[in-house]
Amino acid sequence: MQKQTGKSGGGGGSSSVKRGRPFGSTTGSGAAAAAAAASIGDPAAPAALVGPSLQLLTALSDQNNKRIVLALQSGLKSEILWALNALTVLSFKEKDDLRRDATPLAKVPGLLDALLQVIDDWRDIAMPKDHTKPPRARTLGANITLSGFGLENVEQVYSDTATPLNDQPKIEDSTITKKRSAGFLFDEDGLFNIDDEGRTERQQCAVAASNIIRNFSFMPENETIMVQHRHCLETVFQCLEDQNAEDDELITNMLETLVNLAPVLDLRIFSSSKPSFIPITDKSAVHAIMSMLDSSVKAWHCAAAELIGRLIINPDNESFLLPVISQIYKRLVDLLSVQAFDAQAAAVSALYNVSEVNMDCRLRLASERWAVDRLLKIVKAPHPVTEVCRKAAVILESLVSEPQNRMHLLVHENTFAEILTSEGKYSDTFARILYELTARPSNKLTSGQAIWGNIN
Repeated sequence: MQKQTGKSGGGGGSSSVKRGRPFGSTTGSGAAAAAAAASIGDPAAPAALVGPSLQLLTALSDQNNKRIVLALQSGLKSEILWALNALTVLSFKEKDDLRRDATPLAKVPGLLDALLQVIDDWRDIAMPKDHTKPPRARTLGANITLSGFGLENVEQVYSDTATPLNDQPKIEDSTITKKRSAGFLFDEDGLFNIDDEGRTERQQCAVAASNIIRNFSFMPENETIMVQHRHCLETVFQCLEDQNAEDDELITNMLETLVNLAPVLDLRIFSSSKPSFIPITDKSAVHAIMSMLDSSVKAWHCAAAELIGRLIINPDNESFLLPVISQIYKRLVDLLSVQAFDAQAAAVSALYNVSEVNMDCRLRLASERWAVDRLLKIVKAPHPVTEVCRKAAVILESLVSEPQNRMHLLVHENTFAEILTSEGKYSDTFARILYELTARPSNKLTSGQAIWGNIN
């Protein structure tokens, strides 16, 4: 399956720029463009990059649109695979792609519902990764000689006593083979159940469908359709909730879909009058995001941090995130100490937006242990992305604007003065920080001695 990749900067907390796959992506834009060119019959495409081509026109007619939807709804393996392969090519687009057009969801009625049905079919049979079948005692027909249920009669049924002794090794191997071939008699899976191979195929189809939904989330014309489609959002959040039973790539695709839609996403949809297909509430949606933020997988907690930073831009989402703001701050401050630059960038971008919500958020962040110290380390190191350093400095400036935070920041006054004299890019910001910290009178009755003057 082709992947749509993109470059994600360290900032982007307040920007609605679409987010590509920053972690674990191995598909380069050149290879993707060549594969797309090959799929539309471009003879100039390099032969080394050409895989199995799809005989598919990029400008689909109404008849082909209906065929794709009907193929996804048919339940037939060959039809579903053809439709998924076709949609993967159509939903894939790069800036330097040889194919300039793409197919938005708005032009294909019923397509989003059909893709969600593919994912729901897999989720109906998905089991936890650590699931093991419990043993089951078989008692039906246990006393009958020729029975398919009596465990103690297997050796008697599948043995041959009239065989010469010199062929005894061959008989033992044959008996073992026959016993294994008769294993279906004692297995839980019957005629109408799906074996491991069928489950794997369903899982692969669900992952492909999630990749298509992710690619569609990059198109601005699809945003309104997807954020107003309650079944789509419920499926996405339920996949995040059931991370123990889902494929890692499926979870990553769903999480990145949310990050793309976050600037226009309103969590109030889960309490609206729109018909609900999966029991997902606004609280469970926030809980799913927090589980991703607490995950040890770098791609997941980085994406979750960026998701929170984008969600809280919408004032309508503040009431859902503020009850867990203490947990959010604690985890984001922990991410600031991670050695990975992308984790630091995601945490700073989220803190940049969250700290601007209200005064209480700034007070909570300043009182969070190691928060100021780690923000200063990002500026002093410095972080390779200049925008991340700038946002870290702006966060500190917003914290010092609250008089109650002065005592928390006063212990770092030497560091502020050091950055002021050494870092020319951020000298203006830290000059304002020192001015706010030392020049303005405090409402507190206590006073302290500072390097740049007295604090009254």
